[in-house]
Amino acid sequence: MRRLNLPLWLAAAMLIPISIGAQSQPVPGIPAYGLREQPGPLTLEDALALAVASNFTLSAARKEVEATEGAIMQARTIPNPEVAALVEDTRKATRNTTGQVNIPIELGGKRSARITAAERGRDVAQADLSGIRADLRATVIASFFAVLVAQERVKLGLGSVDIAAKGAQAAARRVAAGKIAPVEETKASVEQANAELELAEARAELQSARQTLSALWGNAGPQFTEAQGDLDSLPSRPAPEVLRAELENSPLLLSSRLNLERRQAQVGVERSRQYPDITVSLGAKRDNEANRNMAVLGVAIPLPLFDRNQGNLYESIQRADKAQDEYLATQIRLTNDLQQASTQLSVSRDSAQALRSTILPAAEQAYAAATRGFEAGKFNFLDVLDAQRTLFQARIRYLGVLARTYQSATTIDRILGR
Repeated sequence: MRRLNLPLWLAAAMLIPISIGAQSQPVPGIPAYGLREQPGPLTLEDALALAVASNFTLSAARKEVEATEGAIMQARTIPNPEVAALVEDTRKATRNTTGQVNIPIELGGKRSARITAAERGRDVAQADLSGIRADLRATVIASFFAVLVAQERVKLGLGSVDIAAKGAQAAARRVAAGKIAPVEETKASVEQANAELELAEARAELQSARQTLSALWGNAGPQFTEAQGDLDSLPSRPAPEVLRAELENSPLLLSSRLNLERRQAQVGVERSRQYPDITVSLGAKRDNEANRNMAVLGVAIPLPLFDRNQGNLYESIQRADKAQDEYLATQIRLTNDLQQASTQLSVSRDSAQALRSTILPAAEQAYAAATRGFEAGKFNFLDVLDAQRTLFQARIRYLGVLARTYQSATTIDRILGR
């Protein structure tokens, strides 16, 4: 008497899925620290290279892009077949044994919809990576020039302390000669103390700026001695209308637009799930009592009476509408930010040029003239103090304008993804 058991189990063994390369792989350890720059001067190119090589946010974005490839791979797979065995009656003489293979068949374009949605997810991840890379570059540039400005402020503080000390010494000589009242010497000492306080604040600001810059490549303790750059070379950007034309290629706006397309693709996935899949069954049945084999054919079709995936479809449609509103809101916000940054850059450049070419030289000449006149006995010490304050304020204002100029330029670059 022929037996069906051996062919049945051989077929089952052949259809058991074998996972190739699916074993758990050891996750590489995350380094506790990033790169450490070499001691000595640091250029902007060095800072950018260090940040790109060791910034964990950028590395995480790269891994997200790699992960989306797995989502596409999974979306392309077809459903696994199923092997089923059924034994009727435990008595050998009257036992019926059925073995069959159930093959699910997807309908409604489910597989293509899944692949499209997964590919849009990869596009979003790539756009996010471009945005993070541009944001990192802009942040490094802004932090680098913040260090340059802080270094100049320390130099200014040292000069201010030197000027204040010379003023205090001159006042002391005049008091000793009996030419001015002792209160003038006290005022000079107060100005010297204020200059020393400003120097201490400038040094603290420089240390903070250095740590902020080195943290971008994961180094909490800056090793470089100074940042090397030219602050007098003011940045410039195209006209506002040219910048607005480039906004369509901005990584931030592109990511929002691709996210809208991904949500719309997800609507297609949920809509395809409204169509029920069929299952085709092929097999054989062994009837021991009749001593014969019989073919088994079958088709199973779910009846979508209650669950038609209507809830998931409604949710995906609403999320697609939300993504469209977010895209429009992002477009308006970036346009406004770009316009403000462009205006601020223009104003700051004009202010910096005016301060550098006119106001600073005039303040320096006024202070030099007041100092010479005070030593010659032509001016009182209040005139010297006023000229000194004017010079200090002009220099501090110039550094502030420089900082706003570079900040506006980097804001434009961050928005446009340069």
